[in-house]
This record gives sequence, structure tokens and C-alpha cells, in this order.
Amino acid sequence: MDRETLEVDVLIVGGGPAGLSAALRLAQLQEQQGGDPLSIAVLEKAREAGAHMLSGAVLDPSTLRELIPDFREKGAPLAAPVEHDRVYFLTEESSLRFPIIPPPLRNHGHSIISLNRFVRWLAEQVEGRGVDFFTGFAGQHVLTDGDRVVGVRTGDRGIDRHGSQKPAFEPGVDILAKVTIFCDGVRGNLTKELLRRFQLGRGRQPEQFAIGLKELWQVPAGRLEPGTVIHTMGYPLRHDEFGGGFIYAMPEGQLSVGFVAGLNYRDPLFDPHTAFNRFKRHPLGQHLLDGGQMIRYGAKALPEGGWNTIPRPYLDGALIAGDAGGFLNSMRLKGIHLAMRTGMLAAETAFDAIRAGDTSAARLARYQEKIDRSPVRAELYPVRNVHQAFDHGFFAGLAFAGLAILARGRWLEDLRGQAGHERMQTLTVRRAGSAASVQPSSGGPVVPPPSLVTEVGRRLTFDKLTNVHYSGTAHDEDQPVHLLVHTEVCSSICGSEYGHPCTRFCPANVYEIVQETDGPRLQINASNCVHCKTCDIMDPYGVITWVPPEGGGGPQYNGM
Repeated sequence: MDRETLEVDVLIVGGGPAGLSAALRLAQLQEQQGGDPLSIAVLEKAREAGAHMLSGAVLDPSTLRELIPDFREKGAPLAAPVEHDRVYFLTEESSLRFPIIPPPLRNHGHSIISLNRFVRWLAEQVEGRGVDFFTGFAGQHVLTDGDRVVGVRTGDRGIDRHGSQKPAFEPGVDILAKVTIFCDGVRGNLTKELLRRFQLGRGRQPEQFAIGLKELWQVPAGRLEPGTVIHTMGYPLRHDEFGGGFIYAMPEGQLSVGFVAGLNYRDPLFDPHTAFNRFKRHPLGQHLLDGGQMIRYGAKALPEGGWNTIPRPYLDGALIAGDAGGFLNSMRLKGIHLAMRTGMLAAETAFDAIRAGDTSAARLARYQEKIDRSPVRAELYPVRNVHQAFDHGFFAGLAFAGLAILARGRWLEDLRGQAGHERMQTLTVRRAGSAASVQPSSGGPVVPPPSLVTEVGRRLTFDKLTNVHYSGTAHDEDQPVHLLVHTEVCSSICGSEYGHPCTRFCPANVYEIVQETDGPRLQINASNCVHCKTCDIMDPYGVITWVPPEGGGGPQYNGM
């Protein structure tokens, strides 16, 4: 097949905080140092800048201040400075407020933001510097020459659900680059390809993840003072589950309400979306949301493994930055500033390498050196074992987190983590477990009654399909399914062993088991997909692969 070829100096895959910070830093270096101008291109799979961006989000402005010192004068969309922090431990009916805010959760000097709006603003700064920003183009394959990365192939357009070419078919473009910076997000399909092919995770601990679900609410004025940040732990999670809730107050009566659940839970019947609904029905959440209206919904995975799970972020012709590399501090619940900083460091490394005419792995290894000397390592290394400690239970993890703060990360031996999907127990093992290990902290049932949504008339809690509607998700339905199930286990062993957990861990009702005369059949509702990647992470057999749909498809996270 004849394909168009585009050659650039630096290709950045992913138009999020890491990718846009890399592009902007490259443009700044070009202006400062002169010389032959570099051609820079950014690929973004969403139909417009920021459309797929989702986070809580509380922004630590330290990196932004370095990248754009006059960010306030340039209109950075910071919704509200943090004025009040609150942390609660929840039981089923009550809440215990912490008298002292743990240091990692102190947000004085930070700002509550909409990541969607923030990234749109960053994109404006980048395009104003002459960088080519291509939206609606998904990177489908990594292009290599031996062990060297030489670019990326974008996805073909105009293929129908049966794999045949439509009349308007357009083949993908081969974009060749001296250096490719991969910023394709958590569990990015291209970074995943690099990790597998070049064994970049060798000697590192297994990656670990969480899923974050979020709704944007409009509530009566005066319900919660703008700039208030609330975090919770405990209910509705059990002692062997990791995560918690958050509520962030923005101006004009808007609340960011969300819930994070570690994707290393053992119970195959656990449903993060149901846990989120339980969190909202707790008196703390219900009081704040009563009389309000949910206006937007979204979900995404989070790379929470920490420093010891970050793969080697460089190879011949390529660098990895942001969530794609796992640069997130799960103890602080922050990663935007780390994504931006790693993007900047990757840009500086690529710029110097191209100027020197050497883009080998040996030269690009200076990226790792820059990370090790930067605030990235200073922040992540001391808390490198915290997420792994929660594998031993909530109270063990909480105790270890406190010790890590006191000891400033000094520890005799690093804790060993485990890939989350490998921790899921079969139904038989789960039922045979000790009562203490399976009872929720509230003593309530594992699975809520069906009336959880219907009895409140979808005013406070919502089923998954209703939430998907509020995510703005849209795909061309006449295209190949972008969720690949490699082995047929659904009709044979998955039901009896795990009870079809994909129908629960997916927050968008993509996976549905249809009972037919010859047994259960998996139905994939791909048009519901919000691109969270949870299925790619948490399937107990590891047989689901997420790949990008035709460019431009997916959620529309306006205001999120």
C-alpha cells in the first residue's frame, strides 16, 4: 500500500501535558539557541485539543512556573486556588475528619483546574510558536529500523466493521523523525509496544494501576466554598482494597466529584463504578450533591506503581514521558506537574542530541540522568514503596505511608509489587477465604442491591449507560472493533472461574455477556468506550488489548 510520508526532526505522540510541554520547550530552546530551525509535530488522537483529558485535578504549579513564568498574564485557566484541605475516614454512616492534614495531601499554593481547559490553553501556547499540531490522528504502530525507532504510522481511515475499505478510505501516514517522544498516556498502545519489543521494564517491578471515575456537578450556590479540597478513605472500600474519594469545589457552584480504586483488588465481583455510587450516597457526599445536577462523566486509568515500576525511558531514537512512563505520585494524588517536567526534560535531551547529530540510546540516556537530578526523582523515590505496601491491606499501607514520610524514604529493602490482574482471585478461592479478608469495612454486602440506582430516580447515582451519555463519547460504529480479545475464554472458563469480571471493571458497559442456547457470548459495545484502558490492564487472563479507534473517536471531556 502506498502511504504518504512526512519527515520531521521531533515527533511527539500525545497532546496532553507531557507532550505539549515537550513541544513548547523545544520551541523555546530553538528561539534561545538559534541555528537551523527544527521541525516539530504533535500527534493527538482526540478530535480537538483536550477532548480526552481527564483528571481530578489539583495542579502543583511548580513546573508550569518554570515552563511559562508569566502563565497568569497569559490567561492560564486556573479555576480556584486551594483555600481549605479536608481529609475524612468514612464508615458506612459517618465520617471522621482528620485533625491534621497529612503532608502529602496539603495543597496550599496549588490550584483546582479543569485539565480539559488547561490542555486547550497549553495547545494555544504551542501553536503560537509554530509547532504543527495534528488532532484526530491516532498513532497505530511504531516504525523501526532494526533496534532504532524511526517514527510512527497513523491509523488507516475509512475501514468498515468487516475490515473492508470504504469508498473514502485513506491509508495512514508514516511520520518519520530523528527523535520520537512518546507521551501517549497511561497504558498507551505505542509505549506498550515499545515495552514488549525492547524489554524496557526488565529489572523493574511490575506496573500497577488504578481507575479514576469522575463526575462534574452543578450544585446550589454556597454549598461548598470554592477552593475546598476534600479527600476520603475507608468506606465503601474494604480493608484489602486501595483508593478513596475526592470532592473539589470550583467557582460558580461546580464540584469535581470522583473516586479512585486500585486495580489490584482480589474480589472478582468488585465493581469500581458501583463503589463510586456508594461513595456519593454516603451522607458526606449526598449532603453536598443533593439538589444538584450531574453534567459530565469520565473515567481513566492511573499509573500508580511509583518509582520502581518506571521502565527505562530511552532507546535508540525515542524517549518516553508523562503517564506513559508512569511518572505519577499516588501518595500526593498528583501527576500533571511530573508529566510536564518529564516532557520538558525529554525535549531538552532530544534538542541536544539532534544538534549533536547523535540520537542513539547512549546519547539519549542523558534523559535518565536529567530525571535523576531533577525534582522528579526527589519526589518519587522516597515514596517508591507506598503503593506496594497497600497490597498488604489498608491499615498496613497507611502505617507504611506514615513511616515513609518520617524516614524520608529510607528503607532496608524495597517492597515487591505484583501486577494487579494477577492478584484477582477466582470465585472459588474468594468464597473459601477467611471472613476477615472479604468483609467490607462497613459489614455490608459485596454487591449492592439493584435498587442502588433506580430508587433515587437517577438524581444522585447513575447506571453506566447513563454516565456514558454524559461523557460525550462518540465513535463511527462502522469500523473495526478497537478492543481485541485474543483468546476465547468467555464462553468456556471465565464465567465459572471469575464470573465475567469485564462486565464490572469496565466503567462504560462495553463488555456484555449475552446468554444464548449454546452458552454465553461476549458482546463488545465498542462505541461506549471512554478510552480508560482498564480492560487492557485488569483482565485476569490478560487477553484484552486496547488499540485506538479511527482518529477523532472517543469522549468529549468539556470542562473536566
